[in-house]
Amino acid sequence: MTTIGILGLQGAFREHAKSVEACGKNALIIKRKEQLDEVDGLIIPGGESTTMRRLIDRYDFFEALKKFGQSGKPIFGTCAGLILLATDINGSDRNHLGLMDMVVERNAFGRQRESFETPLEIKGVADDFEAVFIRAPYILEVKNDTEVLATYGDKIVAARQGHYLTAAFHPELTDDLRMVQYFVQMVEEKRLASA
Repeated sequence: MTTIGILGLQGAFREHAKSVEACGKNALIIKRKEQLDEVDGLIIPGGESTTMRRLIDRYDFFEALKKFGQSGKPIFGTCAGLILLATDINGSDRNHLGLMDMVVERNAFGRQRESFETPLEIKGVADDFEAVFIRAPYILEVKNDTEVLATYGDKIVAARQGHYLTAAFHPELTDDLRMVQYFVQMVEEKRLASA
């Protein structure tokens, strides 16, 4: 059976695990890098990207996460997870995992009190997804092989590049499973292709 890992260092990883299980798949909260060998796909949840990077370094996850992505196994980065995946962060000369070709803007919609919910049309997912934005980033720029899945105003808030999927919002904080189901489908297609 398909097993999807959720990086369990910070953020709403338990909520992501519940969403994966509600889609009928196994969820494994990843606390040690060796557990990455047991999963078919990985969700990097929201949180605070600088803190998450410190925890990734402290618990020696950095190379293992890069290797996981480079192996072709799907990764879904939400909110801070989106920032961790980006090759470029606006205003910074450093990135984190640098796996997905995009330029991101951190805390782009304001601070915690500016958090909001809005219906979004997400290509291939839903016409009316209720998206929860909390201190959210957005994507300033993507490369040619990256598909923009959703925008809010003129800002890119969801995208896919091959086996990488990102969302600036928190699908795990709603009862709507369609975004997680989209990622589950990506993972299952990869499993079938690799079998």
